[in-house]
Amino acid sequence: MKKIFFIILFFSIFLLTGCGKYNARDIVKDINKKMNKIASYHMEGDMEIYNGDDVYKYDVKSSYENENYRVSLTNKSNNHEQIILKNSDGVYVLTPSLNKSFKFQSNWPNNSSQVYILKSIQNDINNDKNMKFEETNDGYILNAKLHKTNNRNFAYEKIYLNKNLDINKIEVFDDIGNKQVKIVYNNLDTKASFNNKYFSTKENMKLTDNTNMQDKSKTTSLLEDSIYPMYLPSGTYLSDEQSVSKDDGDRIILTFAGESPFILVEESVIATSDMEVIPVYGDPTILVDTIGALSEKSVNFISNGIEYYIASDSMTMQEIIQVAESINSLPVLK
Repeated sequence: MKKIFFIILFFSIFLLTGCGKYNARDIVKDINKKMNKIASYHMEGDMEIYNGDDVYKYDVKSSYENENYRVSLTNKSNNHEQIILKNSDGVYVLTPSLNKSFKFQSNWPNNSSQVYILKSIQNDINNDKNMKFEETNDGYILNAKLHKTNNRNFAYEKIYLNKNLDINKIEVFDDIGNKQVKIVYNNLDTKASFNNKYFSTKENMKLTDNTNMQDKSKTTSLLEDSIYPMYLPSGTYLSDEQSVSKDDGDRIILTFAGESPFILVEESVIATSDMEVIPVYGDPTILVDTIGALSEKSVNFISNGIEYYIASDSMTMQEIIQVAESINSLPVLK
């Protein structure tokens, strides 16, 4: 009897302690072990960004080697490509179609969560001590808070892994569960190699021939009328509007007054044969259909061949983002 009793007791303790069960601590340890071995990679995927009823779709290519990063984002609706580049010279957002680039004073991508940067995903997983973990028939789902983000609509992410702990998909949600971003990893090569020109700013912006230059000029938009944001902070209104003609296009200056005053500058962009580098302060930030330069008090971005600059001493960063995204989602003409 005693022998049977101890056998039953042993198996009861075995079941209660869950001996051998894969848990959140184990999977974080194994993910770190796997990712820490990656010295370089190249990822290709499809990304969707949700803004109300609008969905913006991108082809994404993300590469890394020796602390160099190259992220190509191509808008599927208009084939407009922008490249976020980090190399020994700094951080850039390149717009090859306009031969134009922003150069940042920034420690991107270490200062924000990015669904297309493996190190950023790893940091999110490690920094959320209360990360939720679920095992499925196909693999695992991790539910982790975003460690750092400029957009308050980005609260947490679901990371979908297969049984080998390879990333299949990531979804980003706001704090009430509305999906904001989805990216599907179609291909991930963790043994990729690149030539010494792959992360070069000049090589990524190089004009190939005159035909390419003609194609670039077609992307230029004439600013025939003012474009107004659909969103304004409460108690804020348009107080002044000025139009300035330039040799290479037009510039419109809109001044908004009230409880949250700000200035909005709109300027037509002309593609040129000489690469233009614009130094800016802030961080590269996706604003629905484009990549902008976002700081605490301003944002600068190019959308549909028009350059926008929004600045305010009284608006929050989130309000600045909302104004910018309301311009991108549906321009409103007076």
